[in-house]
Amino acid sequence: MSRGRLISFEGLDGAGKTTQIQLLEQWLNEQQITYLRTREPGGTPLGVEIRRLLFHHPELVITPLAEAFLFQADRAQHFSTLVLPALATGTHVITDRCFDSSIAYQGVARGVGVELVSHLSMLATQDHVPDLTIFLDLDPAIVHERTDGRIEHSRFDRENAQFHATLREAFLKLARTYPERIKIVNAAQAPERIHQEIVTLVADVLARES
Repeated sequence: MSRGRLISFEGLDGAGKTTQIQLLEQWLNEQQITYLRTREPGGTPLGVEIRRLLFHHPELVITPLAEAFLFQADRAQHFSTLVLPALATGTHVITDRCFDSSIAYQGVARGVGVELVSHLSMLATQDHVPDLTIFLDLDPAIVHERTDGRIEHSRFDRENAQFHATLREAFLKLARTYPERIKIVNAAQAPERIHQEIVTLVADVLARES
């Protein structure tokens, strides 16, 4: 039995990850490809509680290092109990965010440090790296325009434009560092065009690795 492939979606809040994951799910179902959809944080019962702490308690003052550890706790549980077992059975895993987000958000934007966050992330994933990471690239100036109508707001949605600009540059730097894994897709395009680009990338990974 071949190992399943891990495909992660990254991007600034409002970049359209949810829409594109839903479209990819439709394509995978049409191709009769077995997959599991999940997210970070919140892919496990423990992760749901961690997500609640991070997203629904704005009154909590969470230090950058504490924030980093909360995300890593979610990730360790997520990989150990959900992601790695699924991959071992040949099931492909589609995740809304993975450790690249921690590097960008906590490592760079929060100032915790890229080296430390990278080390913690590899411990949490048991040295497992996504087979493909799709970075939906969005102009930071329109983040608030796209997220203001959301029902669920994270503490990151409320950050200023400079914070989001720092995030974008962090993601782009990661993409330049790992071009074979991280693919940049222009999130300003029409959703269907973005979807077609993503399908091409995913199909290539599944065919190459099978």
